Amino acid sequence: MTPEQWETIRRLVDWLDAANGTGEQETAMRLMKLAEESGEVMQAYIGAVGQNPRKGHTHSPSDVAGELCDVILTAAVALHRFTDDPAAALDEKIRRVALRSLPPGSGRTDTDGAGSGLAGSAEASVGEGQG
Repeated sequence: MTPEQWETIRRLVDWLDAANGTGEQETAMRLMKLAEESGEVMQAYIGAVGQNPRKGHTHSPSDVAGELCDVILTAAVALHRFTDDPAAALDEKIRRVALRSLPPGSGRTDTDGAGSGLAGSAEASVGEGQG
């Protein structure tokens, strides 16, 4: 995300904090909102592929993309609860996933070419684990 996007997200966080407070329940609600948005992605995808024969095609790929953007935005808002620098936290996560997943010479940001050797394995799943 761009610095301008992070600034907009920060303003959204400030707006939510002013409206709803900053307690543990509000943190839980923001995490539950993330689960809700993920469900909307699946609903849109099922509608886009017409998986339900009773309903047919009810959504488009654009609808799925829009719901995925809602997940990203909701996650970015929630991320502010767990770090003082969400942009740096996301950048670091992306870097670590790239290091363990992409082969050397493919645009990885490591300097020694060493990686975890997990590319293509189940352990290399994006976002999996703490690393």
